[in-house]
Amino acid sequence: MKNQQLENLFKLYSRPLYYYLWKMSGSAHAAEDLTQETFVRATISLHTYEGEEARAWLFKVARNIYIDEWRKRKRRQANPLLKLFYSNEELISPYGLPEDEMLKQERIGDLNELLGFLPEHYRTILYLREMEQFSYAEIGEAMDLSEYQVKVNLYRARKKLETVAKKKGWQHDRVE
Repeated sequence: MKNQQLENLFKLYSRPLYYYLWKMSGSAHAAEDLTQETFVRATISLHTYEGEEARAWLFKVARNIYIDEWRKRKRRQANPLLKLFYSNEELISPYGLPEDEMLKQERIGDLNELLGFLPEHYRTILYLREMEQFSYAEIGEAMDLSEYQVKVNLYRARKKLETVAKKKGWQHDRVE
């Protein structure tokens, strides 16, 4: 029964988790690895899963894995010898019409650059609400926050993003 449950969770949530982790990490390759790691850890802890909202639970696991990886990268960057072995450059293969994809990638790049100026918890809360359409309760569960804290942090994240966009001189239509 648990294998079937995990398989169903994978079918439903692997793609949204991948896109979330891609947005957070900025790397398609890292997102693939982190998505796989999310389901590995979910497999290990599936016995403790007690039926709460699976989507929020999986995003919580993915966020924790992303934060762990981010901390590891910071340690690697502090060591000059390890820098030689790790590269942040990724090739992303385009899909669709080249012109449309180029414009889309430019808008995404602009938004990702803006999001890069925000703290991780603001990026996560914006992504979960705006891209994944999480409810306040689901975000609260995924980020260990009360609904009130979610609303406050979401408001602050939006204001911070707006402030950063103004400082960078970006027009609103570029960051849709």
